[in-house]
Amino acid sequence: MKLITVAGPPSSGKTSVILKTIAALGLPKRSVGVVKFDSLTSFDNVRYSENDVPVQTGFAGKICPDHFFVTNIEGAMKWGRKKNLSMLITESAGLCNRCSPYIRGILSVCVIDNLSGVNTPRKIGPMLKYADIVVVTKGDIVSQAEREVFAFNIKEVNSNAKVIFVNGITGQGTFALAKYFSEVPEVDTLKDRTLRFTMPAAICSYCTGETRIGDYYQLGMLKKMEYGD
Repeated sequence: MKLITVAGPPSSGKTSVILKTIAALGLPKRSVGVVKFDSLTSFDNVRYSENDVPVQTGFAGKICPDHFFVTNIEGAMKWGRKKNLSMLITESAGLCNRCSPYIRGILSVCVIDNLSGVNTPRKIGPMLKYADIVVVTKGDIVSQAEREVFAFNIKEVNSNAKVIFVNGITGQGTFALAKYFSEVPEVDTLKDRTLRFTMPAAICSYCTGETRIGDYYQLGMLKKMEYGD
């Protein structure tokens, strides 16, 4: 089974890109499935089901979405094999811009919205920096100059990434993306594979449910700001 990871900020168009790319792949119905990792809620499973795409949805809740992804990715693969999928796509919401649910040797795609501002690529962090492909959505709404500046800023952060502009409504650009998807090798196991980047470095009292404010209650890995005059 082929495995592909798609991540990106909320509302960047990940689900639309995935659905259009699945259609462009031209594979048999129900041979490509999706596991959606989110934090609190999602209605994307309805869209996948309406398009006859097998889907599972998991919510991280209080847990960091990246930690939730890594601790559940093997279970996702078992589900994909049980469904006899030829390709499994995981969709993960990068809610803090520090997230990077990418595994070495697994095709990693970052979806980013061209309407979010020309400097946004410099703010995304490892989720963009360590992606193999950066998909830019909603580029049809901005000017050519804005698209070029946006693409330039992406390359400044990740010079090795392939940048593809995709229209999530019409599907323009998804044939190129589908080509990369179809070329990835099959994966037997994730055992002994490693992440491309570390998880958010924080295990503190607030991570474990503390709600009270004050130094006395702040235990574990903390980072304090230094204030000037």
